[in-house]
Amino acid sequence: MAVLGGGTMLFFVLLSLLGMGYATSYSGRIVPGVSVSGVDLSGREPLDAAVLLAQELEYPQTGNIVLEAALTGETTRVWQARPSDLGLSLDLEETVERAYQHGRSGNPFRRAFELFGAWHRGRDLSPVMNYDEYAARAFLAGIAAEVDRPVLEASLDINDLEVVAVPGQIGRKVDLAASMVPLEEKLQNMTDGLFSLEIDETPPEILDAETAAQQARQVLSAPLVFSVPEAVEGDPGPWTVEPQQLAQLLVIERVDGPEGGAIQVSLDTEKLRPLLTEAAQSLARSPANARFIFNDETRQLDLILPAVIGRALNIDATLQNIQQELPSGNHNLQMVLDTTKPEITSDMTAEQLGIRELVSQHTSFFYGSSAPRIQNIITASARFHGVLVPPGATFSMAEVLGDVSLDNGYAEALIIFGDRTVEGVGGGVCQVSTTLFRTAFLAGYPIVERHSHAYRVGYYEQTAGGQINSNLAGLDATVFVPIVDFKFVNDTPNWLLMETYVNERARKLTWKFYSTSDGRSVEWDTSGLQNVVAPPPPQYIENQKLDEGEIKQIDWEVEGADVTVTRAVYRNGELYLQDQFNTHYQPWRAIFEYGPGTEIPEG
Repeated sequence: MAVLGGGTMLFFVLLSLLGMGYATSYSGRIVPGVSVSGVDLSGREPLDAAVLLAQELEYPQTGNIVLEAALTGETTRVWQARPSDLGLSLDLEETVERAYQHGRSGNPFRRAFELFGAWHRGRDLSPVMNYDEYAARAFLAGIAAEVDRPVLEASLDINDLEVVAVPGQIGRKVDLAASMVPLEEKLQNMTDGLFSLEIDETPPEILDAETAAQQARQVLSAPLVFSVPEAVEGDPGPWTVEPQQLAQLLVIERVDGPEGGAIQVSLDTEKLRPLLTEAAQSLARSPANARFIFNDETRQLDLILPAVIGRALNIDATLQNIQQELPSGNHNLQMVLDTTKPEITSDMTAEQLGIRELVSQHTSFFYGSSAPRIQNIITASARFHGVLVPPGATFSMAEVLGDVSLDNGYAEALIIFGDRTVEGVGGGVCQVSTTLFRTAFLAGYPIVERHSHAYRVGYYEQTAGGQINSNLAGLDATVFVPIVDFKFVNDTPNWLLMETYVNERARKLTWKFYSTSDGRSVEWDTSGLQNVVAPPPPQYIENQKLDEGEIKQIDWEVEGADVTVTRAVYRNGELYLQDQFNTHYQPWRAIFEYGPGTEIPEG
């Protein structure tokens, strides 16, 4: 074993000596069998080898790297680059040095083996390449400047009535860090070919706005028209909102849902509220009971005026309806009305209301009334014909009478105003209030509000034929809406039906009450005229509109007095109600007007 070990050592020593001698024989030259990337450098001096390699290894200048970017929605884009453009260059000095040092570096045994291997099989070395990462990154950054783009959400623009849908844009960005790694590998291998860039794409949450655009176009395609449901003659409307106005109401906003974002087209309906608020005033209608008359033959009710269903515009519900219907293309919308049924409908019967008989009536007379006064009596009394008073209710004459004005059919006639009798709208209405007072008085209903006239009015003391009965003094009632009212209570369990009849030729007004008698009877008495006071002396007033010698009486004298009327109401023979009505009438002077220069006669 010692002999064998010594022989091996001797072999390696001899091999090393041969190698040193072989290398020495190629001093200043590259040993045989050494090549770089297939370029044979055997026996060449380093300078000569460098020239040769520079000529043969042209990859950094002549290589072809094709970079591609696959872009969504576009054709694939490509760029060509030389390896030198991407920062790759040949390090000739280091490459030649490595080739020259082959077989000359390391321990003697290693050098001997390298020399033997190069001589026996040849040794092809890789060139030493320099890679400038910054140059490669700069080149890719130039490509990124062409490729990169921001994410853009889809949008909607409205110019006048033109709706423009702007589509969204997919954002993209070259991932420089991810692209650099495979690029460097390809360059180091000095191979041509295709290289795909790493592209990060970010889609917008809203890519398409066309659906919303179609909705907006649908909204602006025609005027918006509101109408009353089941409109009849006399109903207001329709109301129209033109497309130009609708464009000002459009609201375009982003909304987020379970499936992502979207563009929503809606209306700023609050801007329609003033229009609907104004319409609500003309649409409002209070419920009104049906009106009947009692048929004395059939003892049933005959309908004279059907019931009126009350209604009010529900503005919030109407706005919600617009918000839901208009974007779908419905431009003819009905307003949402809240309805209220009246207490008494048109199909009610006498049995249901407890109306079986005539329980009270009174007739007053108005001989000597002017045509305007008669017109006012007819107009005012018609307001009460067929009116029903609920059980237990307090009836207000002023509430039913309403506004006494020229617009409501009244004329100007004599009225008491302050301490004068003057022309005013509604003169004669007190004939109606006085008749109602007496009908309720004689029926035995409680009277809760009654006001007398300032002085005794002859109309309210007339009897048939125009005779004056002073016992009727103290049984008058005046109404001046809304300050002075007449009220009584229907204190029975049955409805009370009123009927009024004016006989213009006979100059009389008859008021009837129909209900069911609860056994009432009325006894009343009057003190007659007490504390009578003579009227003041006549007053004469010059009127520039009258001619000389012309005298016109505009007020008539009447005595002042006090009257007390007492009433006892019995029900089934038992005293049910007792009350007293005290009236004080002022003495009233006669007043005359005369033309300028007129001599006033004595007496």
